[in-house]
Amino acid sequence: MIGLLLRRLGRSILVFSFVLTAAFVLLELLPGGPGAVVEDPRIPPAQQERLRHALGLDRPAPERYARFLLAAAKGDWGVSFSSQRPVTAVISDALPSTIALGGAALAIEFLLGLPLGALAARRPDGRFDRAVRALSLTLWSIPSFWLGLAMLLTFAILLPWAPAGGISSADATLVGLWPRLLDRIAHLALPALALGLPAAAGLARFARSALLEVAAEPFVLAARARGISPLRLFFRYQLLPASASLVQLLGFSVGGLLSGSLAIEVVFSRPGLGRLTFDALAARDYPVLLAASALSAAMVLAASFAAELLHAVIDPRVRRADEAV
Repeated sequence: MIGLLLRRLGRSILVFSFVLTAAFVLLELLPGGPGAVVEDPRIPPAQQERLRHALGLDRPAPERYARFLLAAAKGDWGVSFSSQRPVTAVISDALPSTIALGGAALAIEFLLGLPLGALAARRPDGRFDRAVRALSLTLWSIPSFWLGLAMLLTFAILLPWAPAGGISSADATLVGLWPRLLDRIAHLALPALALGLPAAAGLARFARSALLEVAAEPFVLAARARGISPLRLFFRYQLLPASASLVQLLGFSVGGLLSGSLAIEVVFSRPGLGRLTFDALAARDYPVLLAASALSAAMVLAASFAAELLHAVIDPRVRRADEAV
């Protein structure tokens, strides 16, 4: 188990280094390069040169990357070009909103998708199974940003049941704790549903397939022949073995929700990490873009790492394979 832990950790560090290097190289290859941020015709050439020197843009790319890595290792991710604030402070302000949105969407995905897939697998090709498959395929095919726009138009404009955007009302600070909490939940509802419903649809289809695959295993057929109750048969002999593959989906879900949050936060005007990345890309704010890329990669790798460890705990075959290495 320790060998598995060390190998997965080493692989995660290697992937993180590759992602960070790829992000730096891609930003360098953008038209104009990093120096385009100071190339404003309204700025005199002498002042442009001073700005390039102050921002370190007059140094070669390998030197800037080495300096960036050394500073990042010490916790210094630089200063934002657009806001002139430390990048760590900018990221810290945006991160809680993205964590709230991603956590709510992840809860919707698993609390809705897993039961629907499990119920559909209990009676294959029945009416409920066919309805779940049709609905899940429809939702899974809809992009999150399009669903967000449709929900925004329907439930915030035509039927003003929910706020149109933001994370809280303007007067939320003037009321008590519980009204503020309910206000935050109301602002979170539509973005979380727009992000979580397509993910729940995909999970429902995956869970149904995994459970039906386990149901055809000989040990399940033998348990059914022994007359075990349907409820115990489902939970102990089908859901538990299938949970190993469902756990693996956790790491992929975090990555999908993070990428989807960029469009959702723009649509609903939520000041999160996705909206920050979008604004930084428009403003060519390279330090913020690098830090946001690094943080997103770290979150995805951490979720994948946790899912693989949990998979090893659930499935003894993974542990035996690790011991045989």
